[in-house]
Amino acid sequence: MRYGYKQLTQGSSQTVRIFFALWPEEHIRDAIIDRRQQLGQLTRRKVPDHNLHLTLLFLGNQRRTVLPELKRAVDVIKADTFLLKLNEFGWFRMPRVAWLGGAAVEAGQRLVDALAATCTTLGMGYRQNPWNPHVTLYRQVQTKPVFPQPETIFWPVSSYVLLESIPNKPYKILYQWALS
Repeated sequence: MRYGYKQLTQGSSQTVRIFFALWPEEHIRDAIIDRRQQLGQLTRRKVPDHNLHLTLLFLGNQRRTVLPELKRAVDVIKADTFLLKLNEFGWFRMPRVAWLGGAAVEAGQRLVDALAATCTTLGMGYRQNPWNPHVTLYRQVQTKPVFPQPETIFWPVSSYVLLESIPNKPYKILYQWALS
């Protein structure tokens, strides 16, 4: 289901490709990398270690001028910390990605809903899919692999970020918010 999602031309200095995400601390990132190694080399399109993240809400290409207003609106969101359990590997047929994820938790879903409501209030288009917490590990995985059972990663989530995706560069943290 989509709500007013508009595609703007990427690459213009007037637009940014952005999304809200959970940005893992170093020890969580290391644990994700360790689990990914259990899969071997599924494709040549391994997500770079420095870009591993868990998307909350994808906004796509937006006008750069909306960033200050978006930050002010998100600054007032109150959300609780929560614990994510990353305990399964999976595969999405479209867009052909292998991932590590787990079940959605209520506090995380409330955060996603609050971010979506804020973006709607601001008239910003975004891609709305059911929140399925996962970290993409590989892209262009043509067929579903046989997955081992990973050891659970317990991820205590205490903050979230707004990331900018810049082609062929590491994701850039634009803003970060603490959870209470």
